Amino acid sequence: MSPRYAMAAATLAAVLLWGAPAVAQLGLSCTIEASPVAFGTYDVFAASPSDSTGTVTVRCTLGVGLSIALSAGASGTYSPRRLQGSTATLAYNLYTDAARTSVWGNGSGATSTVFHLLQALTPVVTTVHARVPAGQDVR
Repeated sequence: MSPRYAMAAATLAAVLLWGAPAVAQLGLSCTIEASPVAFGTYDVFAASPSDSTGTVTVRCTLGVGLSIALSAGASGTYSPRRLQGSTATLAYNLYTDAARTSVWGNGSGATSTVFHLLQALTPVVTTVHARVPAGQDVR
């Protein structure tokens, strides 16, 4: 078996959380774009974790405050999230900070969301910091 494991790009899902009934009356419309986090090839012998970044870009027609939350993905858990390959899985996580200490989730448990006050028609780009820990036994 190969000591390297090819990773598929992890995609991000952003969720806008706001008071929909009041905002809908104002004609608010937002677009969300996410760039994938691509970890590349995982080396089981590497001593350092594999770090990567992606982005979430939000633009709204009106000024609004919003929280960006990320789901646990297919693994159903934030601690840790898991990438599923054809025969194995790899633990990984997404973070709100470059130090990769604050897990980006939906605000439940020990996860955080990211809050922004948006100005009308001005895009806000938020970096998603990602990490695959080193030393995982992948076969």
